[in-house]
Amino acid sequence: MALDINMNLNAENSELNVLLAGRLDTLTSPELDEKLTENIQGIKNLIFDMTELKYISSSGLRVLLKYQSEMKKTGGMKIKNVRKEVMAVLKITGFTKFLNIE
Repeated sequence: MALDINMNLNAENSELNVLLAGRLDTLTSPELDEKLTENIQGIKNLIFDMTELKYISSSGLRVLLKYQSEMKKTGGMKIKNVRKEVMAVLKITGFTKFLNIE
């Protein structure tokens, strides 16, 4: 299963909403990283909606960590609507301690 990435830029609020669906893994995380790199300039708030994200691997976690660090410089990053399967990975890896998850 691939990763579907739907980005919605709210220029008024300098906010980028990223809806992820499918699997964020070794094969798909470079695509997300590339798309974020292209669209992150001038963004103050980065929001990941993981309603439809079914799986995340260490490669996907690395992308989240990278943009968490980037967004600390200019604003903030938030993750919302995390499915229980993905939340389990975030908890086991300790990512819930430093990511803003709603």
